[in-house]
Amino acid sequence: MTPTFPDVTITTERLVLGPFEEVHVPELIDMMNDELTAAWTSAPTPYTLRDARQWVSLLAPAERTEGRGIVFAVTEHLTQRLVGTVHLRRTDWRIRSAEAGYVVAPWARGEGYAAESVLAAADWLFRDQKFERLELRTAAANTAAQQVVLKLGCVSEGVLRNASIVRSRTAGGGWTEIRGDLIVWSLLPEDLEESPRGH
Repeated sequence: MTPTFPDVTITTERLVLGPFEEVHVPELIDMMNDELTAAWTSAPTPYTLRDARQWVSLLAPAERTEGRGIVFAVTEHLTQRLVGTVHLRRTDWRIRSAEAGYVVAPWARGEGYAAESVLAAADWLFRDQKFERLELRTAAANTAAQQVVLKLGCVSEGVLRNASIVRSRTAGGGWTEIRGDLIVWSLLPEDLEESPRGH
């Protein structure tokens, strides 16, 4: 039987990481249709009501129930507004490793929410689930994502050449896809213990 993560909610000083719900659908659509989100993710574009409902009701829950990972909707404590998502995926239960992906809504950027939410997920993964490695991959051209992983204390492990596809706006307003490199980063339990961000 395939192991699975428990159905959990994680809280930080400012944020709640929990399952996606129907109430998140309108903000999810707005977040995923943002220009930067569309450029750096592989989500459908345009991101439709059907896409959002399928994600919330079927695809995100299946990540956990089928043992592939876990998806968190990230909301603010005070407003309950959706500010992003953290997705632990490509889970290898034998070596206790997973990869983290995240998105921050345009209305929540610049607040440190990406680092806070990924750190909370990593801390839970290492302490509660006894995992030994968290991997993150950033497009070489995505400097904002690199600032987040550096803030977390991740270690750069190298470059995967020509391993990513990013989108860029065309003069006509459409999208074109461009190949690029990926930087691989890792975070281990001891990295959090050595860091002033660890608990």
